[in-house]
Parts: sequence; structure tokens; C-alpha cells
Amino acid sequence: MARSAGDPLGARYRLLERIGSGAAGEVWRVADAQGPDRAAKLLRGEHVHDAGLVERFVRERSVLTRLRHPHVVEVLDLVVEGETLGIVMELVGGGSLRELLRDEGTLPAVDALPVVASILDALAAAHAIGTVHRDVKPDNVLLAEGADDAGSAVRVSDFGIAHVVAEGPRATTGVIGTPEYLSPEMLATGAAGPPSDVYSTGILLYELLCGRTPFAGPGADVAVAYRHVAMLPPPLDLPPRLASLLDRMLAKDPASRPTAAEAAGILRRLSPALAGLAALPLAAGVAEFEEAERPGTVLRGMAVEMSSEPVEEGPAPELGPSSQATVLRPVPRRELRLAERPFEAPAPRRRGGRLRMILAAVGAGVLLIGAVLLAVQPRGGGAPVSAPDADPSARQQDRPLPTGLGVTRSATWDAERRAVVVEISYSAQSAPLSGSFLEVLPGPDAAAACPAASWSGVTAVRNRPSVTGVGVGCGWSLTDLHVPAQGIVDVTATVPIAVAEQSALDGWLAAAASATAQAVADPAVTGTAYPVQRLRDVRIETPARTVGRTPLPVTLVPVWPSGADPVNPLLATPSSAPASSMLEAIAGGVEGVRFSDGCSGAVAVSSDGLTVTALTVIPSCELRARVGAFSDLSSSPFAITTRE
Repeated sequence: MARSAGDPLGARYRLLERIGSGAAGEVWRVADAQGPDRAAKLLRGEHVHDAGLVERFVRERSVLTRLRHPHVVEVLDLVVEGETLGIVMELVGGGSLRELLRDEGTLPAVDALPVVASILDALAAAHAIGTVHRDVKPDNVLLAEGADDAGSAVRVSDFGIAHVVAEGPRATTGVIGTPEYLSPEMLATGAAGPPSDVYSTGILLYELLCGRTPFAGPGADVAVAYRHVAMLPPPLDLPPRLASLLDRMLAKDPASRPTAAEAAGILRRLSPALAGLAALPLAAGVAEFEEAERPGTVLRGMAVEMSSEPVEEGPAPELGPSSQATVLRPVPRRELRLAERPFEAPAPRRRGGRLRMILAAVGAGVLLIGAVLLAVQPRGGGAPVSAPDADPSARQQDRPLPTGLGVTRSATWDAERRAVVVEISYSAQSAPLSGSFLEVLPGPDAAAACPAASWSGVTAVRNRPSVTGVGVGCGWSLTDLHVPAQGIVDVTATVPIAVAEQSALDGWLAAAASATAQAVADPAVTGTAYPVQRLRDVRIETPARTVGRTPLPVTLVPVWPSGADPVNPLLATPSSAPASSMLEAIAGGVEGVRFSDGCSGAVAVSSDGLTVTALTVIPSCELRARVGAFSDLSSSPFAITTRE
């Protein structure tokens, strides 16, 4: 369907000029009858006739418009009209990070790190509400005009495209993304989670520092895909701590990567010390790549009679000319046949890593994206991943909590002290977090007594169910913790238990994390203890009807695993009563609360964002709010009338 300037887009918008195009559609500058000019991405015609995509498009509207963050291009509206599917966004006029790279070649670390930290902040906010980007690359990072520095100018775009075009919110059976930035697990299975976004951002950081992506080189997209799966990124001349973080972000195993919030915090801590570090020269092309070490592949099962029929080679899928272009096409499904010659499995090698990554050539026509088949068996649910060292060690990472809390745990067996040393990192996203945190440190097996533990970096006491209401065994209350916004706090526990074997240490750390997660999510627990870990949502309550020209009573009600608790509100306004300690814990107090008008001018909000006044008569009005990491909250509709 050809479009031209002046065409309407829904009832509210009008096309002005085309400002770009991509694999998913065209981008237009549009006039908004209710405000400033916007940007609209109009999906290509083939998507219009995909009934499943249109259904998802409508269904995901609330998710896309809910994502609010200073470093995210705000999705304002989704238009479904006839043969038009459009995503209306704020207009960002400062160009893209791709254009900045073309102009500068490479960026010094002191400039690159704040940019990437801001991108990770945006991703962390998206991950907290269950949204994955899937196509992080410089082209999708826009820069706002008038910002003091590139870090504050960052606006990540195309969350809408990545979320809608995919077959579901957590997985896809097609290749959706840009080959040079795709994670190994997405290339192998199509599965995309938060770790995939972190991997892509690691590729982007690498490119900002040296001017090229790590796996670019000779060959087409299939060669790039193979390198993501099987090769190590060429090392850069970087300070050790920055190089270590980059290695973690580019780990083949998704569970070994930091969370977006954790990586952002580390980058911000590293940045000041790198002020004198000059930009790297533009990296030359790489002729040969070093192969990543993989665990031995062991195939077990019944003997199978091998087919003597030749394997027919099918046509390889067309992948397009550029590995930097977004690919939106399904991966062909082909029947796999056994090879004519039996495969002799090598003797298993003992490795600490629990990742089982099997890389095999199966005939000439069955390859990953036309070249390689990678079968990944991920350790779901945040299971620990052991390190490939002589001394057993393990690492585990939680999914971010609704309050923005991220938790990473590592455990190492200390043979000299006959104890396990547990390091716990707490990270916060957009709001500071504080108060008491729960950690469960069980015995080495279910029958063992709860072990003692010595703590450093925090004051810790045994959890008392009579006080907290949380009846988990072997629990510890870590008191008076303060995690700054976009920061990380580390604490350490030494636990005198004998888990010297790798499998035992893996199991113990998984049990500790699982017991903690189950305790803070227990719907049978009532009370207000451990709000940073237990709070699931915040509800805005207002009267069903109020009178114009009067203050609007508003109550912020905490929602726990057991349900809403209106008896113990976070905040009531207007009121002279102080905010609750729970609000201090999850948002840093009233400074973390902001109300906003969702009624098209029918209410007014004070300059501090805390007092709301009803103004004009309106039959249905909604109040919006941000409370710490809980962004874009909305009240139930209420009416403003002229009298009681």
C-alpha cells in the first residue's frame, strides 16, 4: 500500500514525511492533532495479513504503552485501521548511535560506558515488566537533541516492533533480530530472554570501543552466526575490570551473563577511572577466530539402525546481503536424518560449566541459519552455573523483582576453612532500595540443621517468624541495607558446611536461592516485612466520584503475594501523616512518587508531583503515578462532578 504525505493515520494523526525504513516497515514524521509532531512506524503490508500478528498487536498495546523510562522512546499509541498497522512514538531528532559511530569511528571508554549504561537501564526497566527487546543495535539507539552528554541523550527504540512481531512474549521460532548482534541461544532455538538483550548490548559496547562488531569478518550471515556460537571474540586492549565485564556480557551461556541492571551499575563505577584512557584505533578485520572451548558431547540411548538412504540437500534459506540488517523471517523446519556412519562420542571431559552446547554438522543442507545446528539445553529458573576452576564454585542469578531488585549469588568452596563463601550482589534499577532483606542459607541436605554463618558488609540476624511473619527455616534478616538507584551492594557470608563436590555445591546454591524466592512469594504470609522482595504491585485508589475544584484523595495501596493491603497504605494524600517505611524501602520515600494527569487536563498536579486537584467536570478520569520502579500505574476510572 503506497503512502504519501497528507494521508491520515487513524483519526488523530496525519503523515508529514518519510524519515526512514527498515525490515519491519517505514518510519514517518506525523502531525498529532493533540500535541507536537510524533514518529510513526508503519508495518509492512505482509504483516497486515498475518491474523496472529494483528491479534498480538492489539493485545500488547497496554504492555508497550506501559513501558516508561527516561532512556526509552515512548510508545504513545498503536493504530489498527484497515490495512494499516502503526506504532506511534515520541519523535527523537538527534540521530542514532549508528550515525555517531560513522562520524567518530570509535569512542573513548569514558564516553562509551555511560551510553551503554543508559541502554542497560532501559533494558532493565523493560525486563522488569516482562518485555524483551530482541534487536539491540546502534540503529535502534536514538540520541535526543540538547542533552549534556551522549549518556543522558540515549533513547532506545523499537521495543514495540520486537515485542509485537515475535510469536510470543518469551520465545519465537523465527529469526528476529540482526545477525551481528544475535545471541547464541537465539540463533540456536529462537528463544530470547533478558540475557539475550545483555549479550547484544555487549556486542554494541565492543563496537563502540573498537569500531566493529566482534564476529564481523569474511563470509555471509551464516559465517557470522557460526562465530557467535563457536568462536571467541577477539580480545581488545582494555583495563582488566572492563575486559572482564565485557567477557561476561558476551558469555555463550546465558546464565553466566550479568543482569542489565548489574552490568549498568558496574559500568558506572568503572567510568570515572577511565577518564584518561584514549579511544582505541579502529580495529582491523580478523582473518581467523579462536574457537571457544566446549564440553564433550555424550550421546546415550538405544542403538538405532542407521539409514542407508542419502540425505537430500534442500535449498538454504535466503538471509539477505547484510549482517547488520534486521532479519524477520522464519527458520525453515527440515526433517533431520541420521548420518550414514555412526557417531563415536568422545569420552566425557570434566568441566565446571553446566552448559550443554552441542554443535554438529547434520548433512550439507541442515545448518544453523543454513550452516550450523546448535542445540542448547539451558538451566532455566536461575540455576547456578559452575566456574571452570579446580576449586568448586557456582553462580546463580534471580529474575528481577517488581521493585527493581536484582540478586546475583556466587558460592565457592574454601577447602582451607572447610566452608562455603557466598557472595551476594543486590542491584537496584531506577529507584533506591533499602531496609531488611531475606536470605536463606540451608544445611548441606534436607536433614541437616541450619548452619551458622558469619557475615561481612552487612548486619545480619536470624529471621524471627514471630516478628516478620515469614516462617522459612534457615533464614537470615540482613538489616539496614541501602542499594542506591542504578547501583550495586555486595555482602558476603561464610557458611561452615561441607559441600566440596561440584554437584553438591551447585545443588546447595540452587536450594538456597529457591528457598529464598519461595519464602518472599508465599501467599500465606501476611504483614509488611521485607517489602523490597515481597511487594508485587502498587494500586492507586481514589473515590469513585469527587467534586471539581477540590483536592483529590489518593491512596497508594501495597499489593503483596497475599493480596492488596489497604489497612497499611504506602501513602495517603492530601495528608499530614508521614509516608510509610515501606515507601522509603521501595522508592526512597515521597521523592520516588510522582502523580500525573491521565484525564486530558481535568486534574492538576502540584509541582512536587504529590497533590492532585480535581478541576473540571468529566464522566471518566484516570490518575497515573510512578512509585519507585513501578512505572505508569493507573487508577480505576472516577468521575468529577459539580456537587456531592
